[in-house]
Amino acid sequence: MSDKHIQWQPSNVSRSERHHLNSHKSCVIWLTGLSGSGKSSIAYEMERLLFTQHIRSYVLDGDNLRHGLNGNLGFSPNDRSENIRRTAEAAKLLVDAGIITIVALISPYRADRELARSLYASGEFIEVFIDCPLEICEKRDPKGLYVKARAGVIPNFTGISAPYEPPSKPEIVISSNQHSLQASTSRIYDYLIVHKVIAPQSSFTL
Repeated sequence: MSDKHIQWQPSNVSRSERHHLNSHKSCVIWLTGLSGSGKSSIAYEMERLLFTQHIRSYVLDGDNLRHGLNGNLGFSPNDRSENIRRTAEAAKLLVDAGIITIVALISPYRADRELARSLYASGEFIEVFIDCPLEICEKRDPKGLYVKARAGVIPNFTGISAPYEPPSKPEIVISSNQHSLQASTSRIYDYLIVHKVIAPQSSFTL
């Protein structure tokens, strides 16, 4: 079927109405960084923190997505780009549903992250660079991936046999090797308050 025959079907519930129902706005918090930098740990700690404050959120973790939505993709540059595209589109739907969506994805290429950003309105895409030196990530190596990559078992591994392009102007930079998990999540939480995504107390206005 040609694209010209496919039309977007608008909802009868606006995003603004969903925000009023939730008492907070929605956005995507995009965590990018090397494997082992702490993206998933920070993402799930952030989700728990928001939950305790009665704020609706959900984590889209890179590994989890590759069990389903992105299960047919490999790690070539083209597959990585498609991985980002699908994840960004899925996150966009959740943001439209009024949910603060936390993406934890290596997303090594700057152009792919910028393409993801372009799907969102100004202020809705919050890029968080989890900055951790490669040697620290290798020492952590919670999944044993760096050892396999160094041995040539895993090809196209970011930081070893494939490049990582750090963000040029991320909204937040977190040095996960210097800050605790709680301090890292607090940085993101405070950013949401300052930029009026969430309210510091129960009151909420658009």
